[in-house]
Amino acid sequence: MTSTLYFIARIAQGFGYFRRNQRMAEAASEMHLLREAEAHLGFIIWESVGEIDQLAVEYWNLRRLIKEKEVVKKRLESSNELLEKTQAMRLAILNSTPEAQQELLEERTRLLVELEQLGRQRDEIITEAREIRRFFDGMKMKIEVLTQDGQENQESADKQEGLTQAQAGLEESKIRFAELKKRRIEIGQLIEAGDVKIDEVDLKLDNLKKDRRDNAAESFQAISDGNREVSSLRAEIGVLETQMRQLYAEIGRYVSRNATHVPACNKAAVPHRSLVDIMRALRRSIALNHRLAGTA
Repeated sequence: MTSTLYFIARIAQGFGYFRRNQRMAEAASEMHLLREAEAHLGFIIWESVGEIDQLAVEYWNLRRLIKEKEVVKKRLESSNELLEKTQAMRLAILNSTPEAQQELLEERTRLLVELEQLGRQRDEIITEAREIRRFFDGMKMKIEVLTQDGQENQESADKQEGLTQAQAGLEESKIRFAELKKRRIEIGQLIEAGDVKIDEVDLKLDNLKKDRRDNAAESFQAISDGNREVSSLRAEIGVLETQMRQLYAEIGRYVSRNATHVPACNKAAVPHRSLVDIMRALRRSIALNHRLAGTA
């Protein structure tokens, strides 16, 4: 939004023509563009801000994260290569396997996938249970404080309502925790049953041909480990990139805000002056939209 459009909108508001939702939507859209621009600016200039004391933390953290990312990328490339070789070996084993043994191997794979899914469900339940336990402890503390305050001072309606809500939350958390515990036990039983089935399949494979079964099991295990390793490394890269993007945004934000009165920022921003000007215009437009929406 330009100054001219702002004054026109102010005049329109004088006649009772309000468009608050549109102003807030425009401000949100512009804020998104501004954050993207800050991250982009930080990405292309971060190597030029090493001498700016106010950005020393971001600069050196970026250097550390970039090195870590390169190390993880090399590990990921190696893991992918190893996984491809293992998959090729697995394919060769399967192609040379009798039909009966092939069916058993496919059943084993299916069971392993089911167990992995059950394991993830159990991990999710444990995570949720921990959060509920934290909430439970918080509610207990709240009840103790409110009860103590009620004993020392005359209880107010607000305190009584807070105490009631805390007690209700406590009961709800107990019920949910009990449900999670029951479900965790059920999943544990399913996992145990799955382990038994896998043992049975392994025994049948032993009876068919021990050597071939051992080779197939080794390949499957290697693929499973390789997939987990690749997934873990990709997740690690994702975390590093998120941290780097945050640092890029901090650098871009600081430099763009101080490009006119901090020489070092001006030097870093000179090659990208048009982007800095756009970011300045976005900030002004966001402020004007908030002012029109009555939230400034």
